[in-house]
Amino acid sequence: MDARQLTYFLAIVEHLNFNRAAEQLHIAQPSLSQAIRTLEHELGVPLFHRVGRGIVLSDAGEQLIEPARQVIRDLDTAKAAVRSTRGLRRGRVELIAMPSPGMEPLSTIIARFTDDYPGMTLTVDAAFRPEEVVHAVKAGKAEVGLLGAASAPHTQGLEVLHVEDQPLVLISPPDLAPGTGPIRRSELAGMRLIASKRGSLMRQLVDDVLASGVEAQVVVEVEHRTSILPMVLSGVGHAVMPSSWTPLARRAGASVRAIQPASLLRISLVSRKGPLTPAARAFVGCVHTYIDRARPGDQ
Repeated sequence: MDARQLTYFLAIVEHLNFNRAAEQLHIAQPSLSQAIRTLEHELGVPLFHRVGRGIVLSDAGEQLIEPARQVIRDLDTAKAAVRSTRGLRRGRVELIAMPSPGMEPLSTIIARFTDDYPGMTLTVDAAFRPEEVVHAVKAGKAEVGLLGAASAPHTQGLEVLHVEDQPLVLISPPDLAPGTGPIRRSELAGMRLIASKRGSLMRQLVDDVLASGVEAQVVVEVEHRTSILPMVLSGVGHAVMPSSWTPLARRAGASVRAIQPASLLRISLVSRKGPLTPAARAFVGCVHTYIDRARPGDQ
C-alpha cells in the first residue's frame, strides 16, 4: 500500500465513479482500475462493490476512508514542513465552519490571515451542526473547524479553543421593529417568528418562550440559516439569531435588539491533536491573536 494508491482510492470515494476519478487524477481509467485491484489484492478485501453500472463502498472501504485521509494529510504536513523553511509563501488551509461563526469571527480572522499571508489559500466547507464539524475534523476532511453550540460538544480526541461567546439577538424587519433597546423574552408575545429547525440554541430559546406561555407563532422553520435574514427583510417575521449577524442585518436595514435574559452561543475552534500543516498552524495563530485583541481592556 502506498500514498498513490490511497490518493486514487479517495478520488473514487469522492466521485463513486472510476471515469470521473480518473479525469480528476489525469490518468487513464484502466490504470486507475488496475491500481485499485492491486490495493484490494494487498488488503485481501474488496473496497468497492459493482452494482449495475455504478459502484458502492464495501464495509472495508468505509473503514479505510479516515485512515487514508490521515495518511495523505500527514504526508502533506511533512512536505509543507520542509517547504516552510522558505517561509509561508504558498499553502492551503482546509476549514469547516457553521453559518453564524462563519460570518463572525471568521470574516475578521480571515481578513487578518490573508493580510499576513497573501499567498495562502483557504477553503471553507459548510456544516450546520456542531457534530458535523467535529466529524469532519476527526475524519480528516478539514484540518480545523469553527462551531457554535450552547454547551461544549463531544470533542474527544480534538484540541478545543474557546474563541468567544455570542449573545442571541432579535432581528426584525424595518417596518416591524418593536423598539430600539433590549427586549425581554415575554415581549415576543404576538410576534411571527422565523425559526431554525429543532436542535439549535436559537430554536431552543424560541421553544422556551413558547413553553412559558408567551403566545408567539413560528411561521417558518428553516434548515439553512442563511435564508433567514432575507425572509426577515421581506417582512415574513422576526428571527432570533446570534449577534454575529448584527452588522450584516443592520447594513441591510433590519432592526437588531438584545434579548434579556441573555442566551450565549459558545464559539470554539477545533483541530486534531497531531501536527498541523504550517498553514493551519498560522491560521490558528491568527485565531489566538483575535482572542487576545477581543479581551476586555485590550485595544
